Amino acid sequence: MIATNSSGKAMPDRAPATAALYPLSGHNDFIAVRAAGHLVRAGGVLAGLALLAMALIMCFEIGSRSLFNSPTSWATEISTYLLVAVVFLGLGVAQSNNSHVQVELWVDRLSTEARRKVELICQWSGLFFVMMSVWQMAAFNAREYFNDTRDWGLLSTPQWIPQLPVSVGLLVYALAILIDIYRLKPPPGNARRWALPLLALALLAALVSLGRHSVLVSAGRFDWGTIAIAAFMVLGMLAWSGLRTALHVVVLLGALSLLYWAMRGQSLALVGTLLVASMIFLLLFGVRIALALGLVGMFGVYFLLPRPQLSLLAERAWSSTNTFTLSAVPMFIFMGGLLLKSGIVSGMFDSLVRWFGRTPGGLAHASAGASAIFAAVSGSSIATAATLGKVACPEMIERGYSPRLTYGITGAGATLGILIPPSIPMIIYGTTVGASVTHLFMGGVLPGLLLMFMFMLTAFVWALGWRGSAPAARAYTMKEKLVSSTGMVPFVAIIFVVLGSMYAGIATPTEAAAIGALAAYILCLVRKKIDVQGLFAVALDTARVSAMLLLIVVGASIFSWVFDYIRLPREIVALITHAGLDPWIVVALMTLIYLVLGMFIESIAMMLMTLPVTFPIAMALGMDPIWFGIFLVLMIEIGLITPPMGMVLFVLSSMSGKVTFVQIALGVLPFVAVMLVFLVLLYTFPDIVLWLPQQIK
Repeated sequence: MIATNSSGKAMPDRAPATAALYPLSGHNDFIAVRAAGHLVRAGGVLAGLALLAMALIMCFEIGSRSLFNSPTSWATEISTYLLVAVVFLGLGVAQSNNSHVQVELWVDRLSTEARRKVELICQWSGLFFVMMSVWQMAAFNAREYFNDTRDWGLLSTPQWIPQLPVSVGLLVYALAILIDIYRLKPPPGNARRWALPLLALALLAALVSLGRHSVLVSAGRFDWGTIAIAAFMVLGMLAWSGLRTALHVVVLLGALSLLYWAMRGQSLALVGTLLVASMIFLLLFGVRIALALGLVGMFGVYFLLPRPQLSLLAERAWSSTNTFTLSAVPMFIFMGGLLLKSGIVSGMFDSLVRWFGRTPGGLAHASAGASAIFAAVSGSSIATAATLGKVACPEMIERGYSPRLTYGITGAGATLGILIPPSIPMIIYGTTVGASVTHLFMGGVLPGLLLMFMFMLTAFVWALGWRGSAPAARAYTMKEKLVSSTGMVPFVAIIFVVLGSMYAGIATPTEAAAIGALAAYILCLVRKKIDVQGLFAVALDTARVSAMLLLIVVGASIFSWVFDYIRLPREIVALITHAGLDPWIVVALMTLIYLVLGMFIESIAMMLMTLPVTFPIAMALGMDPIWFGIFLVLMIEIGLITPPMGMVLFVLSSMSGKVTFVQIALGVLPFVAVMLVFLVLLYTFPDIVLWLPQQIK
């Protein structure tokens, strides 16, 4: 039901439900579509090269600073600009591989033809936001060029240079969406095929003639640029997708426009309800999460403000990704991809099997332990689920473990991927709220280990209490255990390199990710598991997944700006404060909300959507931002394995063979209950989170 992953390895490029909708071969495509496809692939190649350059520059900076006491003045700035290039130039290949996250709860139940029609509506709706963003970013880029705006850093870089990949990447992203629209329903006849490219050229000429600033219609709210893009959309839909699709999209976006127009000046409760309801509607309808967030934010800045501020689309696209801390996201994904390529996971699992062999449910304990170890080097629950789903689950089923216990412990163990450091959601949380990523990493260590032991205890009770759920325990000799322990050495080395360099002060969390990627690459070379082509394939895959994740950050940034502008978080905090509710009641309500949201919405999107409201509430109640960050990650973890939308469940389902989704969902429910109990434990004893961070300065 979700056609994506956060590791690049978990699921096929197109989920089974959507595979029939998108013919992957473009040999017979219209010439303009083939040309657009070449541009999309070129953007992906540039994104992959930018990722490799970013990794090399970060490693060079660490070596220059640590070994020769000669820090560079340019590495951080250039690495950040390369991150922006990776994100936006990778958007097109992410679209072409259907990697952008989509809630398919409703559309998954439709027939193929009905699904195709809904997909067309969703793609055209998302394209409207992308086209508006392309226009605003290009105008922003031009203003920066003519004003000679420069960065405040030591390089004093002209800002139009690093901003150019944003404009180009968004344009390529729009082309990738149009390619999918064409393949969903190819228009008949050359006249209709050529109509849209000609309309695009006319739109380009119109926008260029309007200049770098919005030109209002009779000094009103509407501007000629928006009208030109809307006209292109309507005529393009008529040419390529037909009258019915055009009517559906016009009704959908037109109704939202009228609703937002009518809500101007209304109470905060009504406006807030509209924002949340329209977003949930778009998500459930099937619009990609990042684009749904962007659409709602765009309607907000256009209709809810005294004057439209469409330039915010460009400013948020640039500022929300132009952050060095976020460079850790693609670096950890890159490291995880290289570790999967190295083939060392099987050796680690075999070693744990021998050490836990005597214990009832020994393979289940080995799976939980392997999840914790892999989490300490990957930073991704999806990567952990994908890896253990391939390595542990077939082994457990073959040896007589029940499908529910097998996939239950594997799914639960996978959630440790975002709790035990390094953690991609922790990096994004820390960047968003201004909390120390290093302290967040330290705060996740003890909770991660305790939760792993609670999972093991649950598997132990399950194996003893339910006959047939696990085979008889088998003892291994000490010699077998010691010999197998060599399989742990690579992981111990990677963990030592990543966490050791960070906590020793040699590298920041972002730089430690680059060191880990380098160590993983060296491991691949030693094991002769990679060549230049394989390295670039992992880099391209990383760029695709990073683009998908950080586009959600961009959409959430626009959405949250509207929330902040209308002062909704402040009013909610004041309401809760004046209500005099006990903190535990507020925390319980937040947990319930996150549990429900986790059933339907992707984890990072859920976090970014809710932080503008939940973080101020937590701070008003006197909670520590580090403790709340770990507590939030735990709530997100529960969402990863909560039916019907838990992403980990679908990753495991995609590789489970004859095991049904229902069996997997039933298998994880006991572990969901364990995690809820653990939340109570953390609330009661907050030092479980805070003790380690308090030990470092």
